[in-house]
Amino acid sequence: MSTLNDRIVRYGELRPCKTAFIDAHTPGSDQKENFTIIGGGVSESPDQHVHIRDTPGFNIGAAGQPPNCRNSLHSHTTAEVFFVLKGRWRFFWGRNGDAGEFIAEEGDIFNIPTGIFRGFENVGTDYGMIMAILGGDDAGGGVTWAPQVIEEARAHGLVLGNNGVLYDTKQGQALPHNVQPMPTLTEEQMKDFPETPVEAVVPRYVARYWDLMALSGKQPAKVIGTDALLKDKPGFEVDFLSRTSLDDSPITPDKHVVLMPMRGHWALRVGDFDTVLNPGDTCLLKPGESYSLAPSMTGEASLYRVTETDDPAGATWSGAA
Repeated sequence: MSTLNDRIVRYGELRPCKTAFIDAHTPGSDQKENFTIIGGGVSESPDQHVHIRDTPGFNIGAAGQPPNCRNSLHSHTTAEVFFVLKGRWRFFWGRNGDAGEFIAEEGDIFNIPTGIFRGFENVGTDYGMIMAILGGDDAGGGVTWAPQVIEEARAHGLVLGNNGVLYDTKQGQALPHNVQPMPTLTEEQMKDFPETPVEAVVPRYVARYWDLMALSGKQPAKVIGTDALLKDKPGFEVDFLSRTSLDDSPITPDKHVVLMPMRGHWALRVGDFDTVLNPGDTCLLKPGESYSLAPSMTGEASLYRVTETDDPAGATWSGAA
């Protein structure tokens, strides 16, 4: 039986994988690091370290990249939600990445619509980190790459099998006899991936940090949910807490809860267990596990809280469109 300490992953103890995806050798994308914190995520590499394997109906991960490093265009069948922990990031989408884009600052959150090709790039001046929530216990079963990503990766020695595993031909690896290369999407199939304009994305799927700080002054701000700022039901809800969002009363959730501090230091008490959660830490609480939470120091304090729901993981809720 796991203890609460086993369900806290500290930011400073995160273990990266630099070969997680098909573009790991592609110039401009070859320095990115992938982290799987809760659940196996969508990594295509057997080298990926998973910190907590049990999933609460969704996965938690992260991406770390130095300046000017980008994650190539791909699509998900379930939710992909990012908030910027460190740095300044450009998110872009469309078959060629030119249908729309915006800049996300620290604390901003993006509930990316399913079914569009999306990518992201660190446009800051230092190593950046974005934290991710992926819908479903299997995180949607993997990603679909834009055709040019697969073709460019092959030119740099990486081949993705139709079993979802990467093979590095530069290291002498070959596809097993019963595995074929992952086929690229046809032009007909590409018609199913919309070129969504920016005015249909930013107002409905982006929430800004300082707006959430204002909205959370007296109670947690609902960020993602059926009655939230960003209306969706991806199998989880997200709310945002700041210094005065909660009193010191214990909270007993009936679903799994994940706590993800953004700023400041948060004192967490669960029964007789006391600890402090810091920015970038991730804590998984089980149903029925009563907890109390409060900033442990003066200064700016903010935290994202993710709660499991009974909604099945799937495409972006039509009610958000």
